[in-house]
Amino acid sequence: MANRSAGGRGDDGGSRADGTQLSGARDGRDAEFLRHRGMVFTIAYDLLGTVADAEDVVQETYLRWRAVETPVENPRAYLARTASRQALNSLRTASRRREDYPGEWLPEPLPTGPARLAADPEAAALTASEVSTAMLVLLQTLSGPERAAFILHEVFDFGYPEIAATLGIGEPAVRQTIHRARTRLKSGTPRTAPDTAEHRAAVERFLAATMTGQIQSLLDVLAPDVVLVSDGGGKVSAALRPVHGPEKVARLMIGLADKYGAGSVPEFVELNGLPAVAFREDGTVTTVFQLELVDGRVQAVYAMRNPDKLVRLQG
Repeated sequence: MANRSAGGRGDDGGSRADGTQLSGARDGRDAEFLRHRGMVFTIAYDLLGTVADAEDVVQETYLRWRAVETPVENPRAYLARTASRQALNSLRTASRRREDYPGEWLPEPLPTGPARLAADPEAAALTASEVSTAMLVLLQTLSGPERAAFILHEVFDFGYPEIAATLGIGEPAVRQTIHRARTRLKSGTPRTAPDTAEHRAAVERFLAATMTGQIQSLLDVLAPDVVLVSDGGGKVSAALRPVHGPEKVARLMIGLADKYGAGSVPEFVELNGLPAVAFREDGTVTTVFQLELVDGRVQAVYAMRNPDKLVRLQG
C-alpha cells in the first residue's frame, strides 16, 4: 500500500538515502492524500464555513501528512483526525472574530458544478448534502466539538472510537455529543442530495416573480415560515436581522428588484451543490441568492452581499 511505502524503511533494498526510493514514497503519499482531499476540505469547510480557512486547513493537513515518517494503518482516519483538529483550532480564532461581526454571518458560497470540477477534480467528492448552505447554517448553532462529531459521524460515517480519538474524549462522551447535536438540529441533516431539477425550477420561479414584481406568484413559492438572511459584512447594505414571513420577504425582494434590478444582470450558477442565482453589476457579482427548499417551497433565502465572500465568483 502507498502509505506503508512512505515510512522509508528500505525493506525492498532501498533506503532513506536513496533519492529514487524516497521520491517514490512521497509520490505514493501524495496520491493517498489526493484520494481523501475532498473529505479533508469538506470537514474543514463544514466546520469553518469559509473557503479560504478550509484551504488553509487542507494545506496544513497535507504538510503534517507528508511529515509522518512511520506507516499509517488507516490514512482516511488519520487525515480526518488531523483536519478536524486543525479546523477546531481555527474555529476558536474565528469565533472571536464573529463576535464583532456586523449583522448576520453566513457561510461563504462554494462554487461547484462542471466549471469547478474541470479545474478541481477533487471537488467531485462534494455533494449538496455535505456542503449545502442550509446544513452549514444549522451547524453554526453547534459548538465546535459538536459540529466535528456530527460531521464525522453523520456525513463520513466514522465510528465512535475514531471520533473519540479525534476529540480527545471517551466514547460515552462522543455518544452524548452526537445526541446533543442531533437534538439541537432537530430533524438533522439530509443524507441525500436534493433534487436539482426541482431546485432549479424553484429558483427560476422565485427569480421570475421577483424581477417582474408579481407578488402573488412570489408568495406562492414561499413557505409560510420563510426567513431571509442577508450578509453584508458591514461593507455593503444588508438587513442586519433576519426577515421572517412570506409577506415581508416578498415585499423586500420586489423592493430590491425595483431599486437595483435595472442595473443588475442575473445569472444561474451552481453553489454548494445546488442551483442559485447571482447578480452582476458592471461585470462584478454583487449579490448571490441561495434557496433552501422544504416540500417544494422556499423555506429560507440566503442573500450573500459581503464582497469578501464573493471573490471566488468573479471573472
